[in-house]
Amino acid sequence: MGRGTVAGDTVAGVVQQWRVVHPGLDTGPMEVIGRINRCAALLQQAEDAPLRRDGLSRAEFDLLGALRRTGHELTPGELARETFSSGAAVTKRLKQLTERGLVERRGDTRDRRVAHLRLTDAGRDLVDGILPEQLAYETAVLAVLDPDGQGQLAGLLGELLSRLEGRMGALRA
Repeated sequence: MGRGTVAGDTVAGVVQQWRVVHPGLDTGPMEVIGRINRCAALLQQAEDAPLRRDGLSRAEFDLLGALRRTGHELTPGELARETFSSGAAVTKRLKQLTERGLVERRGDTRDRRVAHLRLTDAGRDLVDGILPEQLAYETAVLAVLDPDGQGQLAGLLGELLSRLEGRMGALRA
């Protein structure tokens, strides 16, 4: 078995198939990135039960959460940056959240093209009510790892993310 191969996971099977076809190939990157992608796909398939009960997608909750945790009004562009979303996706989600009475927009007094967004009382109450449930759900999902394993995984993923963000930022410049 390879670097971090765990017998029985689907990526281990894929890696083994590649080793038969290309025995000299270093499948180490596939073992890491393949597992990250597979975990992400499974987590997305499972959806987030507390969010789903309240009729929210993860992306909608991320917008509401950004407005709640920053503690001040944001423009759609700022929300897009905060949630790593496209402007078009933010616009679509904001329309739905505004129609539900969770977000309100205020025009800029100096530039009518700019909108400032904030949570309504109902939006704030919804986020504050869901967040503890959502965190409990995520805790249950991660319970397959002991606390030390969770800490190690969080540290390794944090290091990878930090380096990727720095590298991607440098590549974009």
